[in-house]
Amino acid sequence: MDVTRRNMLKGAGAALVAGTGVLHYAGKVGAQEAAAVERTPVWTRPPLEPGRRGADYQPVVTPNGASLEYRVVDGVKVYHLIVEPVRHEFAPGLRANLWGFNGRVHGPTIEAVEGDRVRIYVTNRLPAETSIHWHGVLLPSGMDGVAGLSQAPIRPGETFKYEWTFHQHGMLMYHSHHNEMTQMAMGMMGALVVHPRRAQDRRPVDRDFALVLSEWAIHAGTERPDPNEMEALNLFTINAKAFPGTAPLVVRTGDRVRIRIANPSAENHHPIHIHGHKFTVVETDGG
Repeated sequence: MDVTRRNMLKGAGAALVAGTGVLHYAGKVGAQEAAAVERTPVWTRPPLEPGRRGADYQPVVTPNGASLEYRVVDGVKVYHLIVEPVRHEFAPGLRANLWGFNGRVHGPTIEAVEGDRVRIYVTNRLPAETSIHWHGVLLPSGMDGVAGLSQAPIRPGETFKYEWTFHQHGMLMYHSHHNEMTQMAMGMMGALVVHPRRAQDRRPVDRDFALVLSEWAIHAGTERPDPNEMEALNLFTINAKAFPGTAPLVVRTGDRVRIRIANPSAENHHPIHIHGHKFTVVETDGG
């Protein structure tokens, strides 16, 4: 699937991104320089100034979750993900031994701004090899996180550095891509939100929520998911929580609300209904 995506980017996909490149950079450079940027491969274009939380974007709220902190080093946003075993509570009284990031399941939401240069260190504290795939992100092959294809797996105790510049915006996600059916079934996934750089691309809202849907097979008498189960999935979660463990989406009357939904589930579609309200789909697949 990843090879197919890269082949696509060599054609129409890359042309589409290149066609919007001048709009992103024209505010920083002149017309000739912007045209030169347009002709360069997307992953070699210079990054922009790091987007500022609260000034250049409104932070996303991840119910029952958190956003990943970062620091800026020489103009690069630096994040650190620690992959490790996590004792997780889906709902009161329903606990299991899972695999997650930074002590939580699912992993913290990663937020950035289109044009940001990001560096993400991934430290593996699992008893197994792993790698992290940045699902839907336009980036160099060596940063794509597919173990055995674009990188060697990250061994237990090792740290791998991923680095790229975002040339898109939208709702994306990240997850394991080494023995992924097992590792994703154990909880290794999270939301990735890239905010628009240009003011005209932004749709101001009062509340912006990120929801990650997932499904699990936890058999009676066990304390870990069964990654081999493909049919009798018996637990469905939002941000790794099941009612009554799910936090409410708190808004005010008259608020304009954005709900970002990612579904990295192994098997099923998950129709979403909001009682008493209606919504409009405005973007899909990081578009």
